[in-house]
Amino acid sequence: MVVMRLVAITTLFLLAPLLPAQVIEFESGGLKYQTLTKNGVTIMYAHLAATVRDYVTLQVAVSNGTRQPVIIRPEDFSWHPSSGPAITPIAARIVVRELLSKARRDDVVGLVGAYENGLYGLQQLRSSSGYESRRRAALAEVESAKLKAAAAASAIAFVQTKLVAGETTDGALFFNTAAKPLPPGILKVICGNQLFEFVLTESVPQLKTR
Repeated sequence: MVVMRLVAITTLFLLAPLLPAQVIEFESGGLKYQTLTKNGVTIMYAHLAATVRDYVTLQVAVSNGTRQPVIIRPEDFSWHPSSGPAITPIAARIVVRELLSKARRDDVVGLVGAYENGLYGLQQLRSSSGYESRRRAALAEVESAKLKAAAAASAIAFVQTKLVAGETTDGALFFNTAAKPLPPGILKVICGNQLFEFVLTESVPQLKTR
């Protein structure tokens, strides 16, 4: 069953550039993903079940299947509720600082664990500049358990990345929703001159960890 699931997901990403621009949904590692490919660029996302402090967390990945470099930034993402103003991600440095100063260490570890569980179910992405490479670089510079937890928490945050042909990156986006689920709406992503839209028709239940 696991092998068949991995083969199916791998096939999806291999065929994505050949498919029409339509959102495809699938499950992996207990998470429900939506993915969309336009002109060789593939973007996918899933909700992480746990909330820490006031933040809802999205796991996102971006793959460049074109021959040209692609730059993707956290501010290129925004959530547009069915009613009400758009919600933009909180800057990673602010979130990480608040998590480390106000959240319990177990909460931070739990968030990192939830992210890794989803990510490692998608190893076929072969992320070249995402969480895993950032985590290794950060952990190489620290020794204490407390600092290692801080380094891992910092590493999951999605950061501005320049992807050359064939590269993939991933990371977490944090939306301040006062610990409430993201309301139904549309996740919009502007990548280059292209607009990617993912529709959420119902709120995703969140597991509060504090």
